Amino acid sequence: MLFAMAEHLELPRPWRLTLTAGWNLAESLGIPVAGYFVGAQLGGRDAGMLAATGVVWLTVIGRKVITRSVPGLLTISALVLTLQTAVVIATGSMLFFLLQFPLANLGLCVLFARTAPTRKPLVAQLAAEVVALRHPSHHPGLHRFFQGATWLWAGIFAVSTAGLAAAMALEPVKAFLLLTTAVTIGGVVAGTGASAFWFFRVLHRFGLRVRFAQG
Repeated sequence: MLFAMAEHLELPRPWRLTLTAGWNLAESLGIPVAGYFVGAQLGGRDAGMLAATGVVWLTVIGRKVITRSVPGLLTISALVLTLQTAVVIATGSMLFFLLQFPLANLGLCVLFARTAPTRKPLVAQLAAEVVALRHPSHHPGLHRFFQGATWLWAGIFAVSTAGLAAAMALEPVKAFLLLTTAVTIGGVVAGTGASAFWFFRVLHRFGLRVRFAQG
């Protein structure tokens, strides 16, 4: 316990933290959304989906060539967009267009669940990449937290999948799209809040502190 109390977690200074998180979100979410709107304006919905998928995979390739690694959030964005685009383009029907939303959540559920029991749970990877959190990787309490938080997010996406599948069967299209937005935002807010609360409880339990980097 004395050894654990001497350790700490480190974040970049606020301006660098904002830049790091903003860049990760921009390349994983902002660039594909921009690609979708440009493509949709030029050629409709299908062209928008193809454009969004194309630009996100170009970003993946660029990351791999320049930095030799691809952030987890960018990988998630590329995989989910590819799944959605394949469903939309292959079927062309409204039913399968709506089906992309529960399928995307199911894909995220599987992705999080697959890494949860491993030595590199996805939440730990995202914390390191999105906010550049540095932490003692050998700390058993933190590792159990990251595994548990990854299972938590897998559960959130599993519940979202079931809820959206039921809503697709019971609700009209407009109501379903509104519910999709509400479920997505609500799930992210609830998961983030629960993860943050759990994280700070773990820090308190093990006497760990978060500090900003000196450089």
